[in-house]
Amino acid sequence: MADSKEVASRVLTGEAEAPKETCKGSTSTPAEGGTDSKEFEGAIGGMRDPSKINEEEDSDEEEDDYEDDLDDDDIEDEDDGEDHEGFMSMLQNFIMSKLDLSGHGEVEKVLEEVSVEGVVKYIKSGQCKNIITMAGAGISTSAGIPDFRSPGTGLYNNLEKYNLPFPEAIFDIDFFKSNPKPFFVLARDLYPGAFNPTPSHWFIRLLHEKGLLLRHYTQNIDTLEHVAGLPAEKVVEAHGTFRTSHCIACHKEYSQEWMKEEIFKDNIPSCTECSGLVKPDIVFFRENLPTRFFHLMQSDFPKCDLLLIMGTSLTVQPFAMLINNVPSSCPRLLINREKAGTVDPMMAMLQGMLSSSGSGLALDSPRNTRDVALLGDCDDGCVKLVDMLDWKEDFEKLLTSSKKDDKAE
Repeated sequence: MADSKEVASRVLTGEAEAPKETCKGSTSTPAEGGTDSKEFEGAIGGMRDPSKINEEEDSDEEEDDYEDDLDDDDIEDEDDGEDHEGFMSMLQNFIMSKLDLSGHGEVEKVLEEVSVEGVVKYIKSGQCKNIITMAGAGISTSAGIPDFRSPGTGLYNNLEKYNLPFPEAIFDIDFFKSNPKPFFVLARDLYPGAFNPTPSHWFIRLLHEKGLLLRHYTQNIDTLEHVAGLPAEKVVEAHGTFRTSHCIACHKEYSQEWMKEEIFKDNIPSCTECSGLVKPDIVFFRENLPTRFFHLMQSDFPKCDLLLIMGTSLTVQPFAMLINNVPSSCPRLLINREKAGTVDPMMAMLQGMLSSSGSGLALDSPRNTRDVALLGDCDDGCVKLVDMLDWKEDFEKLLTSSKKDDKAE
């Protein structure tokens, strides 16, 4: 039998076919000759790729334009090699899980029971030492920061005044280059520093204080993890940050303080060197994710012994694919208002007895041995875990110290 990585590589290059299955919150079946790279572009928060709009009408033209953009604008030779290597490694792992090429037979059962109680017992047992948290917009909504798609309150429901061609255009790099004003008006309303961390952020900080947090991966650009005191080396901002900015022409770097001053003066930030447009280092559609994301992803996820997925719909790639990069025995706890990242029920039925080592969360599979959902608001879920773990006193100390810091300021 062919080596598993060899088979996965053949699927990537189009020499072999991948199973035609669909997974909510995961990637679609690779296209002929390789995977459509637009499925895995960078994005903000919970957004989907706007290039899919009118896809049937303009697919050929958009594909050509997209490839030209990559060649001409988006790729620095050295960084591209590193990003491509990391991306291909992650994609290879994903396809191996799709084809069940992990080489494992019966999956080791880590949880005594597949429930929130089972996860709590596992943490208390001392076996769990390398927790990874994956977070989306849902951990920040109680701070007053809107998510993207909630009916009535979501960001995309409140952009009419900008007269955009489609809501996601406000975070599209091509639209930004031609008309940056809408983004900077929005940035003023959502600028980091106007909001305080939520109980979810403090729970992540508590995991760090307990020596259990390997890394925190976030889709958010609000920097509230840093405000909560999480060390920078523990945070991977998959979709970028407001802490630095760069000229999109000459790449001169600017500080957060400089950008904030420009935004609150209602200026369109321009480079002092070349007069080019200056953009915060957040990832827009059609831009690459930070190199650090790919570097740390490769080393972190194989070590993970508990994955906490918080406040994300798991629809944006490649972030959503990360849930498949943990070991097959690693428990995965989803803390969210609704189920996300689950295997399509019809596909699960066709597969018969779906193993929990496949792609996506196997929450509804009869053979699920590791995936648990704690449904509801993220803050409520985190507070519940704190109570069940008997960490309430330590948690309240963190909250009290943060209130003292706020008064001192």
